[in-house]
Amino acid sequence: MKLEKVLEKRADGHCELCKSDAVLEVYQVPPIKEGAAGAAMICGNCRYQIDHPDEMDVNHWRCLNDSMWSEVPAIQVIAWRTLHQLRAEGWPQDLLDMMYLEDEVAAWAKALEPDEDAVIHLDSNGVQLKAGDTVILIKDLNVKGSSLVAKRGVAVRRISLDPNNAEYIEGKVDGQHIVILTKYVKKAK
Repeated sequence: MKLEKVLEKRADGHCELCKSDAVLEVYQVPPIKEGAAGAAMICGNCRYQIDHPDEMDVNHWRCLNDSMWSEVPAIQVIAWRTLHQLRAEGWPQDLLDMMYLEDEVAAWAKALEPDEDAVIHLDSNGVQLKAGDTVILIKDLNVKGSSLVAKRGVAVRRISLDPNNAEYIEGKVDGQHIVILTKYVKKAK
């Protein structure tokens, strides 16, 4: 039996995460495992938010309160990863504290975790920044050693990240290369 047919039968016409009856699609949970245990049948809304974590609707994921108890390893992994990503909101951490994963499933869920020692750069809203992103200044900034004032609302394109300090990014404003504190920027959409 084809994977899609197996998942359709298991899902019974509903998203395995939020129980929506919208159009469903197969989602292979990375790193990909063979068979139905490594995949889920989810709606487009859940898929979009998984693929675009910086645009997550936190309240949508309250559905994980039920789906985290699924016996399907792929659903458990998605639930754990999503709750882990949202844990700063408070209630997801409570669910994580209740959640139990077998050792093999827990290892799978953590397989894509960034290195604990890795420096992670976050903007003023807590959104992770990556090298090459565009950010917007949220405050007028006096540039040390210069008469330049970087004005609020200016877009800084193709930023680079300081590998040793999570608070520093670099970019060009009015042709001048400057160091900017992450608390004074927000990631552009």
